[in-house]
Amino acid sequence: MKNLEFIYKRHSIRKFTEEEVKEEDLKAIMEAAIQAPSGKHRQNWHFVIVKNKEKIEGIAKLIEEKNKKIADKLPDKEWADGFKKFVKYATIFRTAPVLVIVYAGDYIPTGLKEFKAIGASQEEIDALNKANPGLQGVSAAIENLMISAGELGYGTCWMTSPNYAAKEISEYVNFNKEGYYLAALTPLGVPATEGKSPERKPLEEVITVIE
Repeated sequence: MKNLEFIYKRHSIRKFTEEEVKEEDLKAIMEAAIQAPSGKHRQNWHFVIVKNKEKIEGIAKLIEEKNKKIADKLPDKEWADGFKKFVKYATIFRTAPVLVIVYAGDYIPTGLKEFKAIGASQEEIDALNKANPGLQGVSAAIENLMISAGELGYGTCWMTSPNYAAKEISEYVNFNKEGYYLAALTPLGVPATEGKSPERKPLEEVITVIE
């Protein structure tokens, strides 16, 4: 792990102190985020940075409201109760001084137009779209953000559970950039608890070496 320690400083943090994120640190973290690679160098990401505590709380309440609205329509009470139970995990960002909302822009995979032009099967088209190269670049940017935040002593948490309230969140922060959709959120702040990552699968289980 020599010279790679910065990788291991990233943990999923869900509790934060009230300490503010320094402006110079925030800028450095976001500069690191946009150094990520992206397909065709599209850089198809956009970050909405919310620093207003009332706004952050407002987003959390929107998610809670949408959660209840969905749960109330579910046909089974146990199912509805289970869905409502986990809303607390979708709103853990409310204790952070900064919330970063990450948007991804539309992306046409290489070969898609050609597949359609030659009458390729829907199965082939679906397989090509499944890799979602546009989202891959945005994900790389999020990882850069999180690793650099960890190196500077801050905590983050990759969150997609609030995405069922994407429409409401985007309207609330007045984000309507054409072709962009909400991909993920992350709180950003000084951890209130020591970070610890769960065990990873053995390397041998997830790699194949061809010599």
